[in-house]
Amino acid sequence: MKKELRIKKNKDFQVVFQKGRSFANRQFVVYALPKEDQGFFRIGLSVSKKIGNAVTRNRIKRYIRQSILELKDSLLPGMDYVIIARKPAAEMDFFAVKSSIIHVLKVGKVLKKSAKNQ
Repeated sequence: MKKELRIKKNKDFQVVFQKGRSFANRQFVVYALPKEDQGFFRIGLSVSKKIGNAVTRNRIKRYIRQSILELKDSLLPGMDYVIIARKPAAEMDFFAVKSSIIHVLKVGKVLKKSAKNQ
């Protein structure tokens, strides 16, 4: 994922947490904030130390990034997203992570209508 598509600064995370809307399922919480001045979406990831060691956390982040990369044409542009992994995500494989991400994004109505179970 390109660097300009990531949220890195704590200030940007805090703005999305405070002003964005959230939706969740068992494995993930997603915060979404519309940004009219940008024509692309940005993603921020948060995986707590409570979830596991560094290897586990990095694997979850890789799975989430790859899922978002495969869904990039279906996501609404002009938004900032922060994805927070919950404890059950530690035992999931890539395909389970991707289907869970699709589910939570559908719950939040931020997937375009053309995104039919990719």
